[in-house]
Amino acid sequence: MLYLDHAATTPVRPEVLEAMLPYLTDRFGNPSSHHTVGEAAASALADARARVADVLGVRASDVVFTSGGTEADNLAIKGLAIGALLRRRDPRRALGTPSALNTSSTAGMAEPPVHVITTAIEHEAVLASCDYLERVHGMAVTRLAVDATGTVSPDDLAAAIRPETAVVSIGYANNEVGTVQDVAALSAVTAAARVPLHLDAVQAAGWLPLRGTGADALSIAGHKLGAPAGIGVLAVGSRLPLEPVLHGGGQERDRRSGTENVAGAVGLAVALERAEAERAEAERAEASARVGALRDRFARRVLSLVPTARLTGHPTRRLPGTASFTFAGTSGEAVLLELERRGVVTSSGSACAAGSDEPSHVLLACGIDPATAQTAVRFTFAHGHTADLDPVADAVAAAVAAVRSGA
Repeated sequence: MLYLDHAATTPVRPEVLEAMLPYLTDRFGNPSSHHTVGEAAASALADARARVADVLGVRASDVVFTSGGTEADNLAIKGLAIGALLRRRDPRRALGTPSALNTSSTAGMAEPPVHVITTAIEHEAVLASCDYLERVHGMAVTRLAVDATGTVSPDDLAAAIRPETAVVSIGYANNEVGTVQDVAALSAVTAAARVPLHLDAVQAAGWLPLRGTGADALSIAGHKLGAPAGIGVLAVGSRLPLEPVLHGGGQERDRRSGTENVAGAVGLAVALERAEAERAEAERAEASARVGALRDRFARRVLSLVPTARLTGHPTRRLPGTASFTFAGTSGEAVLLELERRGVVTSSGSACAAGSDEPSHVLLACGIDPATAQTAVRFTFAHGHTADLDPVADAVAAAVAAVRSGA
């Protein structure tokens, strides 16, 4: 069985499991406990935090360990937006916050609502967080359109920013079609406006540079990198007013309460270091395009064998390990079943939306009609993939033909 759904989750790296094992067995302490067992756990947690910070190019105090990418996205968006709302009521809450958040009302006039900007193609964790802010807190949300390749226009972003904009949240690379945004141009816009930029880098980590993005907050998830599910990180500048989403014991410098997952944090640190080292080495050796070249050959073969196939996302500015297609006149789910019969395991898009009867919101935002959007199949490869993909392309053609014939 060939597993080609690495965007959904990746196997745990052996070295990650080895590093985690002591903290799942004899070094089991609670890092908040003031005794030798707890202090040993606290030391391991601090070391993991420093190692993650080094890879991301931030201060250790900026690293907040979470339960994964979904929580990191929720904390970034809700935390920054509600923090800005509370800061309106008491400006002393967050000294040094970007001046774009320094909104003040004219006497006798109501202030405009706190404003959040995202895009129409974000992960459900981002979109649902924005919906919550709109529905529960009365905030204004702008959802930027994208072009047919899934690309956000920096000009559109600049035009959408208001004096009351509290946060801009954009995916570094899309989880369904793999389009990579021009984060340098986008961050230049937010920096000029002095508005915090949150990058959802869950899919980008291990494939793209994480330092120097210009982001004020950045989310990653361990299980996309070879760590287990259940651990993630939000790197967020301490100068920003961040309201916690989880309340309790005040762990993570009062930004995320709950007993820390020490083993997970250790595993994430190792996985992130290994993934970044492999990415940097491939870049130095001019081999960073190796997986991308295999993907491009695979895409060309699929498009030649299946005349109605269409490659979605940006044709060149895309994650090296992602190829997503629509197969008009078929059912994406039926094609997936046929592929699995032929030994290829993949998906129709985001694992978080699996089982939904609705067409992908990402594909709809890219201008693909609903019927065609429901024929999507996504292939995502491991970071070190080297195997010939021609047999997979042949299996795709056979699966599509079988679905069309009703066999």
